[in-house]
Amino acid sequence: MPQYLIAIQHPENYNPSLEGEAMIRDIGALNEEMDAAGARLFAGGLESVGRAKSLHKQPDGHVSMTDGPYLEAKEYIGGFWILQCADLDEALAWGRKAVVACRVPVEVRAFIRMRPDKS
Repeated sequence: MPQYLIAIQHPENYNPSLEGEAMIRDIGALNEEMDAAGARLFAGGLESVGRAKSLHKQPDGHVSMTDGPYLEAKEYIGGFWILQCADLDEALAWGRKAVVACRVPVEVRAFIRMRPDKS
């Protein structure tokens, strides 16, 4: 069965302290609904982009590390679900519920199916 990422999009200046009890309750209810449907494989929230570290391979083979996200953007992934769904339509239905529960935009993307090595 295909797997999908539903990524929660937070603006650069997102303040998690503004998340009220109703929103937390709505996300909890959505998680329970996903579990009951057998769709949720994993879910997690991410720390703020200010705490991110970016790693870069250098031409000499060494890896350098910098503070902050790799890409400069106006929105960042604040959390996500990995779901197992019958098809994109089912994943989009969960995405619609995530938009309502999280009160921010979400992105729905399918994972690329890797073919097993037959050697």
